[in-house]
Amino acid sequence: MLEARSHQQLKHLLLQNSSPWPHHLTLSRLVARSLRRKDHTLIQLDPRSKDLWWLGLLVPLCLEAKDAVMILSDQQRRRLLKVELPQLLTKGIKLPCWEGHLPPSGNQLWLMNHSELIEAHHQGHLKSRQLIIPEADQLSQRLRDSMALSITPQDWERLRRAHPSAEASLMQLHERLSRSLFTHATRANAQVRLDGSEIQALKDLMRLLGPSPSPWPSVLKADSRFWASWAELDHRLLQWQWHLQPLEPLQNLPGLLRDQPSVLLSGSRENDLVRTELDAAAFPATVMARLSEPNLQEPIPLFAPRRQPLPNTEIYAEHLLDQCRRLILGRPGITVVLLDDQQLRRQLTSELAAEFGRRVVHETTAPESNGVVCCRWTWWLHHQDQLPLPEQLIVALLPLASVESPLTAARVESLKNQGRDWFRDLLLPEALSLLTPAIAPLRKNHGRLAILDGRLRGRSWGKQVLSTLEPWTPLQRLLPD
Repeated sequence: MLEARSHQQLKHLLLQNSSPWPHHLTLSRLVARSLRRKDHTLIQLDPRSKDLWWLGLLVPLCLEAKDAVMILSDQQRRRLLKVELPQLLTKGIKLPCWEGHLPPSGNQLWLMNHSELIEAHHQGHLKSRQLIIPEADQLSQRLRDSMALSITPQDWERLRRAHPSAEASLMQLHERLSRSLFTHATRANAQVRLDGSEIQALKDLMRLLGPSPSPWPSVLKADSRFWASWAELDHRLLQWQWHLQPLEPLQNLPGLLRDQPSVLLSGSRENDLVRTELDAAAFPATVMARLSEPNLQEPIPLFAPRRQPLPNTEIYAEHLLDQCRRLILGRPGITVVLLDDQQLRRQLTSELAAEFGRRVVHETTAPESNGVVCCRWTWWLHHQDQLPLPEQLIVALLPLASVESPLTAARVESLKNQGRDWFRDLLLPEALSLLTPAIAPLRKNHGRLAILDGRLRGRSWGKQVLSTLEPWTPLQRLLPD
């Protein structure tokens, strides 16, 4: 336990560090109150630089919580251990930390990643401990990634060696699956959903065989009604890798958020998706708060012409190239072009490089001072703190997940079976949740935003996109500087 003198030092340190963000102290008090009362709390923050709120979370945690668990991504844990804790140490404050899925033996701050959280939950180690979860808008995806299973050709070999009496049956089933997958593949190295009847036949056989080597027991437990299952094909080697991921991971972890008092920090202003997922996980949000940062409320110039072609038209690629040329020409700062379609992104990158030379790069964190970075949305969100603040952001395609993705297709099919609107209940909310954090660095640099996706003006749901981007001012024409 921290000494009284250390408590006073921490309070003084918190007051010293509250100036970069006026709501820093407010956030700290909210978190401290929730920890003290063991509430289920959801705090909505504007997207912002991670280094501004860590101490605001850490200090009340040290002061108020004796059984708190912080659920951190690998990047967040490195930040905490290599930056924040050394800063506290310079102030004479030593904070003991415990890592891993096994509970600490003393009064230590328990740190774990999402995989360790799942393991601790399954083994019953949490026992009503208080959970602190930053970036709760990414919780489902991080849990899904942690729960994902991948079956390689080597795993099939280990299964056959473990059960030599069933080798012929296993080989026959594997060959039947292989023929079906490569026959139905529409392109080389495609991703193809696995047939449910074949998976069930494999599970029935495995139940007769008895214990199997890892990861096969996990495959046996994966209910095909609640898990997506697909194969990633390698036409060069005529092999395939089997992938399984839960459709809604929080529903596969009953009681995780219901049984533990929790403080969830959401970094997305579009919070409907988070609330829907938490409701499905029976999270009883007794306290809800929203804190806004003033410098992220400045209107952003938005260039989004009313008459633009739709992405599925033949002229869209030409329209995209022409508009990108006009937007990039003469700009002295960094331009980021966001585009998830891999073929179109690489084509656009190549064509822009032919026009602007080495300024144009593909998913690189070291561009020139006036560089153009073409990248996926997820890449930008993960690497934006490693790049200079952009002068402009070009949205070539809005981040609507493609139903060609086996995981997305399985989730859409599940919603259809429930009679729900899969576009407005899944694809649109997930896309909106990416917009605000993606453009936050642009607001800080007083840059401009361009959206070249014709669906923004041509579809009724485009109004929700524009509402999520507020505040903004229309930029009707591109004028020379």
